[in-house]
Amino acid sequence: MADIARIDPHDDAALRAWFGVEQASIRADRPQALSRTYAALATAVRHPSPYVDRPLLAAVEGGATVGVAEVELTTQDNLHLAELAIHVHPDHRRRGIGRALHDAAEEIRRAAGRSTVVGELLVADGNDDPAGMAFARALGFGSVHQEEHLVLPLPVDPAGLPPPPAVTAYEIVIWRDRCPDEHVAAFCAMRTQMGRDVPVGEVAYEPPVIDEERLRSSEERTRRAYHRIVAAARRREDGEMAGYSVVFLAHDDHEALQDDTLVMPDHRGHRLGLRLKLATLEVLGREHPDRRMLHTWSDRENHAMYRTNVAIGYRRAEVLHEMQREDPS
Repeated sequence: MADIARIDPHDDAALRAWFGVEQASIRADRPQALSRTYAALATAVRHPSPYVDRPLLAAVEGGATVGVAEVELTTQDNLHLAELAIHVHPDHRRRGIGRALHDAAEEIRRAAGRSTVVGELLVADGNDDPAGMAFARALGFGSVHQEEHLVLPLPVDPAGLPPPPAVTAYEIVIWRDRCPDEHVAAFCAMRTQMGRDVPVGEVAYEPPVIDEERLRSSEERTRRAYHRIVAAARRREDGEMAGYSVVFLAHDDHEALQDDTLVMPDHRGHRLGLRLKLATLEVLGREHPDRRMLHTWSDRENHAMYRTNVAIGYRRAEVLHEMQREDPS
């Protein structure tokens, strides 16, 4: 049976072996997955956020890593919550390795005093009997929220895009990896609002307040592994920020992630979400022509944003299930 141990993130051989198993597991099940790069993993665990502890576990058998687990424990908010991801190499599945990793992660979770565990399970379109779902349900997890993973092949032909809304009352402001000082307060307010507005179903999660310290810490760490494009809408008459959209581009990949897009409540109804997404697409095509696929996630219940994504040309590749289990009270 495999030995389960916490790995040293500064041990490059161990971390690369860990990453290799994660990627082999993902690619075996999800042909259109967007997964992090090695640089992104190394950044997360070698330059840790002051807001998150992230233990990594490895199952090692005969000197080879055959399974991995990641536990994420926030340190300043949601102190009831632990996030868990488990991957077993396709050649070593159905041998109890996943359950052994789960049990080792449970020791970490209980020691941290966390009562709720959540994890993401992505199911590729056409997979009617996902083994990961059966595994999660056997461990007592239930699906408490679903989103669709949507993909858009790049480059995009501008002729196939919907025309930008003619909204002259707003201008688009673009920045890259670091928010300009004059926009920090407004950007933090919008980021906080995004956390409150994004659908989470029954996930037992309370969105944190984003302040300048948290924003700057995130920017500093993110730029080690990603480029960032931010488009923000600003009302011309008074300079009030009305919304934003963010795209992340890993330094060592040809994929891109369309992350948050938000329009603030008082500014909705002007199709600013579409305008913001088109603005990031324009910068993406001009500055990063090597990218081949743009990924995003959308809840069908978020009707306006889902319609916007469909109009741009996204199509569904997977369904994301937020799996959750709570200790008995």
